[in-house]
Amino acid sequence: SKTLSILKEALENIKQTTGKEIDIDKIDLEDTKTYELYSKGKTTGTFQFESAGMQKYLKELQPSKFEDLIAMNALYRPGPMDYIPSFIARKNGSEPISYDIPIMERYLKDTYGITVYQEQVMLLSRLLANFTRGQSDELRKAMGKKLIEKMNHLKVKFIDGGKANGHKEDVLLKIWADWEKFASYAFNKSHATCYSWIAYQTAYLKANYPSEYMAAVLSRNISNIVEITKFMDECKAMGMQVLGPDVNESHLKFGVNANGDVRFGMGAIKGVGESAVLNIIEERKNGPFKSVFDFVERVNLSSCNKKTIESLALAGAFDNFPEVRREQFVADAGKGETFLDVLVRYGNKFQVDKNSATNSLFGGDDFVAIARPEIPAGDKWSDLERLNKEKDLVGIYLSAHPLDEYWIVLNYVCNTGVAELTDRDALKGREILIGGIVTAFREGMTKMGKPYGILKLEDFTGSGEIALFGNDYIEFSKYCKIGLTLLINASVQPRKWNENELDFKIGMIRMLNEEKDKLIEKIRITLPIHDLDEPLINELSVLIKNNPGNSLLYFKVMDGEHNVSLNLFSQNVRFRVTRELVDFLAENENVDFKIN
Repeated sequence: SKTLSILKEALENIKQTTGKEIDIDKIDLEDTKTYELYSKGKTTGTFQFESAGMQKYLKELQPSKFEDLIAMNALYRPGPMDYIPSFIARKNGSEPISYDIPIMERYLKDTYGITVYQEQVMLLSRLLANFTRGQSDELRKAMGKKLIEKMNHLKVKFIDGGKANGHKEDVLLKIWADWEKFASYAFNKSHATCYSWIAYQTAYLKANYPSEYMAAVLSRNISNIVEITKFMDECKAMGMQVLGPDVNESHLKFGVNANGDVRFGMGAIKGVGESAVLNIIEERKNGPFKSVFDFVERVNLSSCNKKTIESLALAGAFDNFPEVRREQFVADAGKGETFLDVLVRYGNKFQVDKNSATNSLFGGDDFVAIARPEIPAGDKWSDLERLNKEKDLVGIYLSAHPLDEYWIVLNYVCNTGVAELTDRDALKGREILIGGIVTAFREGMTKMGKPYGILKLEDFTGSGEIALFGNDYIEFSKYCKIGLTLLINASVQPRKWNENELDFKIGMIRMLNEEKDKLIEKIRITLPIHDLDEPLINELSVLIKNNPGNSLLYFKVMDGEHNVSLNLFSQNVRFRVTRELVDFLAENENVDFKIN
């Protein structure tokens, strides 16, 4: 399965970076770092415990032993989910652990008095009502498959058997009702244990070898841009960078460099074959490549041919050689040739001359290196051109994002992400402000002979499409040029002739680059008076004073104890809201802020 191959690859990465061989089946089940990861809900990229709901419950539960994880795994499904708040409260001591009948503690102690697994139902039916092994197994099957008649028949047996043991009928009925409620979804414990063990292994590696583990997760999701983006964001949140491919640092798949940052694999670049990558890696053992000339002097140019080198160059794999920019590789070097043509020809000649000198009568001493060719100046590409080439080859904007300068507007002023456009129902009746870059525009004619267009827009959440028909097409198609950044006011309304279908109605389109500064008129920072300490004040004043601009600054200071608040406006400060400030405020849990 996917998870097992992630584990396998993570272990290979760990061996590559640290030399350690880890036996994943013998890891410590009481590893503090792993339970810390679960308790903070930092499970993105691990197995089974990833969903937002589960992360919320993990933070509340603060799991401290493997049993807690098995139980959460079993409870997190329809039916049993209702018991999660109680399970958490009992573990944390805010709700007493009680048993309907005291002897039930024998089988429910580990789960704080809550029935979680099929096995517990089976064992308790034997304990309370003298069911035989066969009958308790019948009960498991009947509950799992919701066999009503069978259940009713067994219910009578259970009540009678329980009463014969001196238990009260109303208590037995309550127990039975609890079982019925959850048993059709109940997990058997061995199943939940097995899943939780694999989940724990993934969390253990993420907690103890974060870079190596995340590199493996990225490798296994390479073809899914949405997932890749999510995991790259997770890497950022974990304090590591995800860097583009590099001929001196990359492996075939995602790997980890000496600083603990994750590197894209060279095999992820379109047009770069496995044999070329393996050849580059093999040659690198003789020392890192010092320049692009050194590179073509050394690699096997039949497996790493001109097309491969072009793909490597435009994807940024030579960016660490300062003497040449990406666009210079395809720049005109005279006689209708590009610099790439000249470079590869030079490499071939160099290698032939070197070989013939080595094989000559006098050994290698008389080898005279031919002069390295000139690098043409070439026209500088715009950032967008550079990034688009990168995206074509790697499938994602890597070294930067063309919307980076609009990051604050898109994340904090716009109220909807482009990826949300697919779910019209969720947007119904809302005033929408959305922004992004145009990545495609298709035009066509309707059956009625009227023109229409489909605009593809992209922001940090992903991409989405907006259809322009009739008047919208006439009025707004002028904005639909690839590379333009747009700001769109819209609403989602029911269609006139069909209430059940929803229309995306555009109110206005503006150019994002022209509107950017007008949109960030002011920032209002709300903070509790008890958190106003020296470090916070210092940090804020540095971030504000060092960035003069036109935005206004408001503060709201709260005193929760006395239920009072004070609004303050900074008269003489006009500043620029920077990403550093926003990141600082977002990371500070007690501080809220609003930009408009």
